[in-house]
Amino acid sequence: MLFFKTKKPEPSNDSEASQDNIDLQIINKMNQEFAVSLDLDETLNTALKLIIDRLNAQAANIFLINNKTKKFECIASQNQEHLDEYQLDLKDGVMGKAVEQKKCIRVGDVRKDVREIAEFYFDLDNKTNFTTFSVLCSPLVAANNCIGVIHCLNKKTNDKLFKEDDRKLLELLSTPAALAIRNAKMAQEMIEQNKMQKEVEIVGEIQKSLLSSNKKEPFPLAGINIPAKVISGDFYNFNDLGDGKYGFGVADVSGKGIKSSLLMSKASSLYSCLSKTNFSPAELLIQLNNEICETISRGMFVTMLIGIYDSNTKELLLANAGHEPPIILNDKNEFSNFNESGPPLGIVKKTKYEEYKIKFENSSMYIFTDGITEIKNPEGEELGSEGFQNYITKYKDKPNNERLKLIIDNIMSYKYIQKDDLTIVVLDSKN
Repeated sequence: MLFFKTKKPEPSNDSEASQDNIDLQIINKMNQEFAVSLDLDETLNTALKLIIDRLNAQAANIFLINNKTKKFECIASQNQEHLDEYQLDLKDGVMGKAVEQKKCIRVGDVRKDVREIAEFYFDLDNKTNFTTFSVLCSPLVAANNCIGVIHCLNKKTNDKLFKEDDRKLLELLSTPAALAIRNAKMAQEMIEQNKMQKEVEIVGEIQKSLLSSNKKEPFPLAGINIPAKVISGDFYNFNDLGDGKYGFGVADVSGKGIKSSLLMSKASSLYSCLSKTNFSPAELLIQLNNEICETISRGMFVTMLIGIYDSNTKELLLANAGHEPPIILNDKNEFSNFNESGPPLGIVKKTKYEEYKIKFENSSMYIFTDGITEIKNPEGEELGSEGFQNYITKYKDKPNNERLKLIIDNIMSYKYIQKDDLTIVVLDSKN
């Protein structure tokens, strides 16, 4: 279970702080290299090399699920031979358990494990001329679908056994790897259909897969994104953190085109990884800003609002990096804004961001990008904040998912001219 905290715990010593920094650099390196590669083989081997080095493992491989044959297929391997000659059943060994449970599994010592696990590895060792002592296996989960596993064998230590910390680390590293592999698979399939024309569409599909999927009521968060073109510079993500708490982030990258979409992909991947372990909106913005500043092109920046909603205390914890002030509607039909903000991400490294706690009950909050308020009608008049509020009031009693679609559909039905991406995320306080 995750527990709410406003600041990330301080490492207990300089060694832990240094190791945390190294791990963050590895995640960032993975995201950077994956962002520029849509080649599946290159993506797979890059992921394996980074992971095997960090875990100090003797061997590692990636098995993807063949949806036609319903088998595991080894499509990348380091330091273990002949695996590409075999197809393994989806229920086999630790790999089958990792997929079934959708969590990273550690077998500390294969020889002391249950009979079927030991027999599976004895049989596989005979086929591959390898001796397995200890195993880590993490599912590759992207967009709630398990596409395969990362399989690590034997730590390069005297006892050759992985520890619990190794399991946690592989679980963390497998998130960007899964996204990259899924994106590369999508890219490969689309490029084969129509190479030149499909490349831009691929980026658009990848971006859609990075957005959170809306859930059935009574989930308090819902989002909608309508790109102005095939690709978008907007991003949103929300998650159930457990114990009645929900995390969310909304971002808008400056500019348009491929550069902006790649920066959006980087920012969203970093957020998806870091938000799983850091539950302070301000600290998250500080981390994201420092990482984005390292590689951002001149003149580009990212506005972003991050929040955590606690449905038990009816409180919101918010931090804003130059994003549009969200609109809040209470049960008396009164509108207000959250106006506190720091500078956008990617402008000044080591910027300090503040977070604010506000009461939030019997209300709805709308976080949006400027494409909503700046959209113009045929006469050149912007919808503006007041026009947007009129639509919010009109559909306030509808379920959140349906409400957002009705707002967008009605705006477009009045022939407003869309020149920018339209993104809205709504948060309803839970009674």
